[in-house]
Amino acid sequence: MKKLLFISAFCMVQAGVYAQFAPQQGVVGSTAVSRNSGAFTGWATGCTVQRGYADIADPSQGYPNIGVEADATGMADGTLLSLGDSGVVVLTFASPIYNGAGADFAVFENGFGNPSDPEDAFLELAFVEVSSDGVNYTRFPATSNTPITPQVPGSGVYMNARLINNLAGKYIFGYGTPFDLAELENTPGLDINNITHVRLIDVVGSVGDHANMDKDGNIVNDPYPTPFAGGGFDLDAIGAFYQHGKFPVAVTGIQQANIRIYPNPTTDNISISVPDSYTATITDITGKLIQQHSLAVGNNQLSLTALAKGSYYLSLTDANGNKWAERITKL
Repeated sequence: MKKLLFISAFCMVQAGVYAQFAPQQGVVGSTAVSRNSGAFTGWATGCTVQRGYADIADPSQGYPNIGVEADATGMADGTLLSLGDSGVVVLTFASPIYNGAGADFAVFENGFGNPSDPEDAFLELAFVEVSSDGVNYTRFPATSNTPITPQVPGSGVYMNARLINNLAGKYIFGYGTPFDLAELENTPGLDINNITHVRLIDVVGSVGDHANMDKDGNIVNDPYPTPFAGGGFDLDAIGAFYQHGKFPVAVTGIQQANIRIYPNPTTDNISISVPDSYTATITDITGKLIQQHSLAVGNNQLSLTALAKGSYYLSLTDANGNKWAERITKL
């Protein structure tokens, strides 16, 4: 929603006994992903939205009208699509998303930080669901440990990201909230290596009659009511890290000079010399996972004997989610 309409702000929470998840962007330990990260292989290309009311408790106020569906496609750029209370948006991709090493996609909203406390930010949240057939959806198990604090209509409220998990909108503008499909492994009817649709559902934020619950039955508290043209969750974009037939166009944080891959091409084994511990993933050109290994500092040898001749992609991911990638060839 348009943050300029808010006239005041107060701190909703302090990180306390419930602080257990990654903190806000800029704080050590954050999992926020920059929109400029070279790890992205692509962005959503299709969008359909069903807006909710500007205030679910008072339908006479109508619907928010900020943005059109096209504003939610492409790279995160600050053009927004406001969902309204309980609004629903479905994003599709030119190529399906698959489960790789670490997070597989990230959702961008336009929250803003508290200038007095880097741990706090004004955040609007949404549930995230995925589907491999466009019909059946599975929700990421969301947690909200934000206290149930009375809210002031028309005013901003700051929240602590350490109390929030698996809810889109956890991070401020320009930084995406990552989601890992591995958390949904073995879900009946869901192929985590062929995700075609991502659905977001606005969290109303009410602590009263229209409250939404997290996976544990806790009320999910975020700013409410927000009866404005930009009310509800403001979707900027969804970017994918792993898509069939696509690969990151750049590295993020891992310097290529510190990594040696040899011989390449190879007929049998490949050696990987690394300065730190990494997760190594080998996929074929369609994005299908072939091998995954843990690499220790120094020289590591991987066997490609069982692989058919052809080209593959090797990606390395460190503990902070930074990635390095190279195309390898089996002769």
